[in-house]
Amino acid sequence: MFSSHDGLCTIGELAEYAGVSVKTVRFYSDGGLLPEASRSAGGHRRYAPEAVERLGLIRSLRGLGLPVADVRRVLDEQDAGDAADVLEAAVDGRLRVLGSELRALRWREAALQLVRDCPQEERPARLRLVGAVAAPPSTAALVRFWRAWLPARMPARAVGAFLDVAVPQPPDDPRPAQVLAFARLYAFVTRPCGGSGGGPCQPRAHSAAGARESAVLYAGLATAYDLAGGEMRRGAEPRPGEALDGFVDAYASTYGTRDTPGFRRRLAGQLAADPRIDRYWELTAEVLGAPDGHPEPTPGTAHDWLLEALDSHLSTGCPVERRVRR
Repeated sequence: MFSSHDGLCTIGELAEYAGVSVKTVRFYSDGGLLPEASRSAGGHRRYAPEAVERLGLIRSLRGLGLPVADVRRVLDEQDAGDAADVLEAAVDGRLRVLGSELRALRWREAALQLVRDCPQEERPARLRLVGAVAAPPSTAALVRFWRAWLPARMPARAVGAFLDVAVPQPPDDPRPAQVLAFARLYAFVTRPCGGSGGGPCQPRAHSAAGARESAVLYAGLATAYDLAGGEMRRGAEPRPGEALDGFVDAYASTYGTRDTPGFRRRLAGQLAADPRIDRYWELTAEVLGAPDGHPEPTPGTAHDWLLEALDSHLSTGCPVERRVRR
């Protein structure tokens, strides 16, 4: 390939053959990615013919955005006779990084559209609101909010199951309205407890819940919310039935009592007086942004449906089957 008597070439010849600068070849050589075959009597670098292919591989890997450290690992494995696994891992890692970068760019684009399209007098406040959220956004603040809200002794598995349904994942390709909803949701969960710093933050049911009771409560609520969600998807009005029975039984089991008409009246009064976080669920529905205009039920909207069903039951005076705590 090379015309010199020993089949080697200078750094300048290699750079010209490969179509890169001498500085580039020197950089890869100094970094140990492109070994020299020897040095001339004057101390000049000399390269073997296989350096052309190796330099081409280095340029291809770098052209795909792989960092030098990953390129080095691929080359080391190639020298050892097997680079397939390392190359696949490096490409997968780069794809994950690019995916995160693309999500961040799409989020920033939608946020910029929000600022551009709002009335001029609202832009400073809008900018502060959306600028407080990282891109791509993190749900860590939402998780912290719920961990402070849930019973302190609630088992980790039950907490995780609840967080899976209560914390909305930001869309990868958001519409401006979804970015605005998430920014407002972030502001909601990072404000002082009780909004202005006053008022209770915990439902009274939590004060009665130890580790076992909290697990029973939220497992029962999850089942009731799921049943209520099915009713909501069918367009059913809030009404007594299996969903409401499970909802009431979750609280009865927590308190160690029975589901009776008297208990239902006390429960309705207590839940009506408990702290409300309706705004969280409204914004969650906006973040999820169902394209058909019919938002997917959330634990919050299911809870409200069940409260209305309980009120409906109490107003009609329907009998309650007396059940022993399970």
